[in-house]
Amino acid sequence: MQTPEGPPPARTPAAPAPGTRVVVRHRLPAPDPRTGATLTDVVGLLVHADEEHLLVRTRRGEVAVPRAAVTALQEVPPAPSRRGAPHLALSVEDLERVMVGAWPAPDTAHLGDWLLRAAGGFTHRANSVMTAGDPGVPLAEAVDRVEGWYRERGLAPMLTLAAPVGAGIGGDPLAHELLGRGYRPRVPTTAFTAATSSVAAADPGPDLEVALGATLEEDWLAAYRGYRDAPEEAARAVLTGSPAQVFATVRDADGVLGIGRLGVAAAWGGVAAMWVAPRARRRGVASAVLGALAREAAGRGVRSMHLQTDVDNAGAQALYRRAGFVPHHEYVTLRRG
Repeated sequence: MQTPEGPPPARTPAAPAPGTRVVVRHRLPAPDPRTGATLTDVVGLLVHADEEHLLVRTRRGEVAVPRAAVTALQEVPPAPSRRGAPHLALSVEDLERVMVGAWPAPDTAHLGDWLLRAAGGFTHRANSVMTAGDPGVPLAEAVDRVEGWYRERGLAPMLTLAAPVGAGIGGDPLAHELLGRGYRPRVPTTAFTAATSSVAAADPGPDLEVALGATLEEDWLAAYRGYRDAPEEAARAVLTGSPAQVFATVRDADGVLGIGRLGVAAAWGGVAAMWVAPRARRRGVASAVLGALAREAAGRGVRSMHLQTDVDNAGAQALYRRAGFVPHHEYVTLRRG
């Protein structure tokens, strides 16, 4: 039997989507003459990735890193834009970008800084444009391009506009453009954030067994479909599309009592798909699920969490506030047609 002459070549880590802040560790072509180091790190915004290179925008300019030299690649949160706890220190635009990976659309395209998302119509978030930043073209042209992109997919165009809590979108030039074209806003959504440790330490209520797993189980998906439309292919693509995800389920002898999902991306944990069966409400099931997901996130080194719920969902808002979440910003989704 022939023996190998050396260790197999290391696999190049898969790259996240462009627009993600990353740290890339890679081999130097020659040892550093001052320190003798053979490895170095590049931290910045991933702007392009192909089979040959990663292009990272750093504070000092763009750096091209050969893929073959990469030894480690990790998503990291955006740099803080203000003082305070980590979950409060990001700008509205940066948190909008962070939240994308926790509920990812399988079909995306960039228009400047904007991210166009489609998932066969499954959920507003996965089928709307995240409009943080500059589209790189005049607003009217940007909206024209958005409308064409969604028309090709047989979907109504939707765009989300984010602003500080209570600020509204009345003075936003993009809102003016969309409203003038006949777009209609849905109820605003609050983006909440929390320190993972606070949610993990919150009173979980009754002692309920919460099963956690990385696999999307059939009874979990059936429970999810029990309260919203979830086409098989699109739903599975979104629910299993984060860099990592955890599904939480509470069961009894008669079936599923409650579910929840944690999507881990950009070093944050995003909570979604929280649901409790009508027969199990007011029994602490949601609190138990939320606490279990937070403890799982903490065990993975996730320091901050986010979630989103409509401003008119008083029950959910109260639950999340009791668990330690606080409003970070609001966004409005506008739809045409």
